[in-house]
Amino acid sequence: MDSTNLSRRDFLKAAGVAAGAVATAGLLLPGRAEAAPPELKTKHVVFIAFAGGVRSREWIGTPNNIPNLAKLMKDGVALPNIRTQNVGHYGATLSLFTGITEVMGIRENQRGEHPTLFEYLRKQKGLPANKVWLSCGQGNQQLNFSYGTHGEYGGAYGANVISGDGIFNAEFKEVLDAFGRPKALSEGEARLLDRLRGSMDADQLKRATSTGLSNDAASVKKIENFILEEITAGAPKVTGPGAEDAKATRVATNILRVFQPTFLGVALSNADVAHGSFNAYVDVIRRNDDEVGKLIAAIQADPELKDTTSFFILPEFGRDSDTNQRNGLDHGDSGPDLMKIGCIAYGPDFKRGKTIETHYDSIDVCPTILHLLGGKADLSRAKVMKEIFA
Repeated sequence: MDSTNLSRRDFLKAAGVAAGAVATAGLLLPGRAEAAPPELKTKHVVFIAFAGGVRSREWIGTPNNIPNLAKLMKDGVALPNIRTQNVGHYGATLSLFTGITEVMGIRENQRGEHPTLFEYLRKQKGLPANKVWLSCGQGNQQLNFSYGTHGEYGGAYGANVISGDGIFNAEFKEVLDAFGRPKALSEGEARLLDRLRGSMDADQLKRATSTGLSNDAASVKKIENFILEEITAGAPKVTGPGAEDAKATRVATNILRVFQPTFLGVALSNADVAHGSFNAYVDVIRRNDDEVGKLIAAIQADPELKDTTSFFILPEFGRDSDTNQRNGLDHGDSGPDLMKIGCIAYGPDFKRGKTIETHYDSIDVCPTILHLLGGKADLSRAKVMKEIFA
């Protein structure tokens, strides 16, 4: 069964349990409004961190590589002069979610000290966990984007996380095959779920379930059904260049359909194959555009999402101006191709068909998204990109 054709009713009818790899977060906080400010039409935001190091030349500078994103750019706002910092893939991508330049080690796997978009939204707007999601292609570092360690925020306000690399793996699916399609579980089948959980990466499982927090009961059941349906629907079969990114984007599409979140972050990373092969890097960009095109089409087909959803898409930084000895692209020359990136913004509250040459910083996306949804990045000194608004 193709996961992109699953309906909301299909998910709600599905039964079964597959808990574990959702980084859970707290309950709805009473007394807070969820709606965006009345003067704005946006009720949902999709933020795609087109990470892995993507040079402007190969995406917004070459529309043939990105026909779906090019259409979005044509109908929305193009920002070609976004300044960024080369603080490593992890730090630079985390910076997009915090609105603060994060200097992190290349292999560091600790949560950041500052609140993320997810935390700001949940605390300030009183959003339940099932309205704030992160879909990522690789576990470990990317799981940390869901929340930081700041004492006034933290895991209680984190996002639900689905990591395609951690959940949708072959070993996990082999155990699940014993169940067949989702259905009500017998006592014996329920016991087998322990084996299913045990097949998951131990470190990720520990990180995903150690917050001591939970969604409300109805959300937990819905999320468990969602995971089970996703896994049996063929996500583990996605292979080839950019497979992890493709999984993350396909899962994000179904998250939108089922949960209609207020905020959905999608963290990509496979473009980093550029170190070894320029051609493989371009293939990842093209495949990501195709997958994002399917996500956009799903939103446009949903009457509840099509006129109320805004998009932001940008990489964390670019790549070097010249190829290396392997005919690939590194990221260390501090030149304009590395330090200046492009951004696309599209939505009901933005200008249409405009290119804005103003120099913004990549961290400005965080407060702009929060402004759009009625929140504020209290600890960030980044600014709202006011020129993109109609």
